[in-house]
Amino acid sequence: MTDSWWKKSVVYQIYPRSFADSGGDGMGDLRGIINHLDHLAELGVDVLWLSPVYPSPQDDNGYDISDYQDIEPLFGDLATFDELLAGAHDRGMKIIMDLVVNHSSDEHQWFRESRSAKDHPKRDWYWWRPARPGMEPGTPGAEPTNWGSVFGGSSWEFDETTGEYYLHLFSRKQPDLNWENPEVRQAVYAMMRWWLDRGVDGFRMDVINMISKDLALPDGRLNAGSAYADGSAAFIGGPRLHEFLQEMYREVFEGRAGLLTVGEMPGVTVDEAILHTDPDRHEVDMVFQFDHVWVDRGPDPWRLVPLQLTQLKAILGRWQAGLAEAGWNSLYWNNHDQPRVVSRYGDDGPAHRVASAKMLGTVLHLHRGTPYVYQGEELGMTNYPFGAISEFRDIEALGQYRQAVELEGRTAEEVLTVLRARGRDNARTPMQWDDSPNGGFSTGTPWLPVNPNYREVNAKAQRADPDSVFHHYRRLIELRKTEPAVAHGDFTMLLPQDERLYAFTRRLGSTELLVIGNFSGVEAPAGIDGWDGAELLINNLEEPPKDLTLAPWQAVVYRRSV
Repeated sequence: MTDSWWKKSVVYQIYPRSFADSGGDGMGDLRGIINHLDHLAELGVDVLWLSPVYPSPQDDNGYDISDYQDIEPLFGDLATFDELLAGAHDRGMKIIMDLVVNHSSDEHQWFRESRSAKDHPKRDWYWWRPARPGMEPGTPGAEPTNWGSVFGGSSWEFDETTGEYYLHLFSRKQPDLNWENPEVRQAVYAMMRWWLDRGVDGFRMDVINMISKDLALPDGRLNAGSAYADGSAAFIGGPRLHEFLQEMYREVFEGRAGLLTVGEMPGVTVDEAILHTDPDRHEVDMVFQFDHVWVDRGPDPWRLVPLQLTQLKAILGRWQAGLAEAGWNSLYWNNHDQPRVVSRYGDDGPAHRVASAKMLGTVLHLHRGTPYVYQGEELGMTNYPFGAISEFRDIEALGQYRQAVELEGRTAEEVLTVLRARGRDNARTPMQWDDSPNGGFSTGTPWLPVNPNYREVNAKAQRADPDSVFHHYRRLIELRKTEPAVAHGDFTMLLPQDERLYAFTRRLGSTELLVIGNFSGVEAPAGIDGWDGAELLINNLEEPPKDLTLAPWQAVVYRRSV
């Protein structure tokens, strides 16, 4: 973890159940990934991040793990995993695993034992509490705290076996592990070492800043109109988080070279991220923060807020400045939890989908940090045209819909309007490989329908078209490897008050890059002087801008010596 090869690398996230199905059962699998490694190698990415492929009841699509040291039979087996690992390594790509250790599945052997009796040795491996004093266990309001689950409902589940409640910040089938217990931590570290010994190249750590809880488990603040409270003050960045991450480094990563560790940290601040990613502190290489993908959310979660570009620039600029001296940024628009960015911050209509997808990629990849490409992003894949709630599969969407409509009195249509735009299933529709039935994803019935636009938006067509989104992403990735200013240059925001243009410079030594992206459907002048005669490195449209006046959704990168 002491080297920084990942500063000039690009990570590609694979959501295995939606990537490629080799067996015709409608579910993506490891063999399907193996069959498409050449697509990823051609794109030029350096690291593959696999969303969970461990055995799981699939309550939360694999983020509920029932065995940390095996492969889910839906996806394959350990021998196939080893083949995938070797195939990636042969092509010069690393693989990092999704590490989900804030919680396990309730079907994990650890939890089965923990729930069996109050005096079982593993009882303290999870968070068990009695009902509130003076209240009948199992009745409404008797839960140990008033916290709401991320997926709707209470974050406590009453268990009749012992008459107590267990904590689950997510699904009731995802009980939280008790990191206060050193036996839990040692079991986790042993599992991590097992995967590293097998040849994996690191971990992306799911909600890792929730593993330390305030031992008092205090009630949270109850917002008007909400059925449950926000308890995050008691479990986001808890009192022992730094201690746990530093212990993990010593126990798992110390002395191993060439690894990548990424901590997903909802609610993390810039100051906290500096501490987490400062290489001298030995915690993680980079964090995932959420500020820039929450910029279009208002105080009412069931009201869509249009993107205000100045706010987006302020957020990303703050992170660029904050981690300029110590630490490192991760750069992403999309992942398995976010809607498709071309539908969110771009224009997914036929006139501008390609241009806006390229523009968004250009602006993101030219920031200082390690870019992440989510499967299909390199094709400009779009949100799915969902109709009724019955078309959704995501446990989060279904749980939040139920709570909002049944408990909070929202109308079905106002909730659906937001889920269509922001729901996680938008990211999970199958990868669009070609224009054959089901987009070439599966010969069977896909677990989630393929977006109907797969006939126009697919990998086969784009690999054959040198002007496609795919080849634009290839050029962006290549530029990061060949121009040191992209990975290592200073960042300076320009035009911070402009609501249409996103502009900044990157400078390293005597090389300076100018990056401009038009986030609008109208022509926009930049009014930036001094770049006459500069070399045009990247342009997402046929014609270069005249006098730095950008066409709708245009993006350009210039280089000059200073």
